[in-house]
Amino acid sequence: MTEDLSAPLPGGQVPDVVVEADADALARAVGEALVARLAAAQAVHGTASVVLTGGGIGTAVLQQVARLAAEPVRETVDWTAVDVWWGDERFVPADDDERNERGARRALLDVVGVPAGRVHAMPPSDGEFADPEDAAAWYAAELAAAAPEGHVLPRIDVLLLGMGPEGHVASIFPDSPAVRDERPVVAVRDCPKPPPTRVSLGFAAINAAEEVWLLVSGEGKAPAVAEALAGAEPAQLPAAGVRGVRATRWLLDRAAARELPAPPG
Repeated sequence: MTEDLSAPLPGGQVPDVVVEADADALARAVGEALVARLAAAQAVHGTASVVLTGGGIGTAVLQQVARLAAEPVRETVDWTAVDVWWGDERFVPADDDERNERGARRALLDVVGVPAGRVHAMPPSDGEFADPEDAAAWYAAELAAAAPEGHVLPRIDVLLLGMGPEGHVASIFPDSPAVRDERPVVAVRDCPKPPPTRVSLGFAAINAAEEVWLLVSGEGKAPAVAEALAGAEPAQLPAAGVRGVRATRWLLDRAAARELPAPPG
């Protein structure tokens, strides 16, 4: 049973807050919603674009999308006309299973046949760039190259984010330099969660997406969910600083939503 716990944020912004029974139901619901959103974008623009996230729930969503591609229920997506980007990546060798790219390829991209030219992976540590700063600058240039004239970022229809128990999103951690970095892509060193070196979209890129969906599962993340939706300071809880241009959606399982106030009535 889906519950809608949408409530105003400070400043009058109202995110969509949707609660599913458990992690499996959440992955199914998000997978179906993502297919519908990408199909709608293609109907308008001819193409669609998505920013992927890693983690358990992020991978489960991609597996559900692959299942829907094999056995479509309603909408279908032309995967040859979808641009795929990443919110963050571990700066490790290309064949390291820590890379979000590898998990996404196995779960969805190789299954549905997204063309290589539309898969915009962040550079690995054993590639062209020895330093994450250079890798971040290259990825920012890739984003700019795909953007309309006069812009530094392409249209992103949906940007998926996970959230850590301390409130980090992408690889923007509390009280880290990345929370105040105004560049669209940043290098992250000394990350508190291994591996310590990463490349991440910054708030400038995240908050330029048409829609941002935060996928959160598990009781251990419930306090951060409640604090973020209550208007916590983004420097201390980065998830609180996430806003989509048209919509911000918090997609939760019941365990992650357990500390939210009950809706009126």
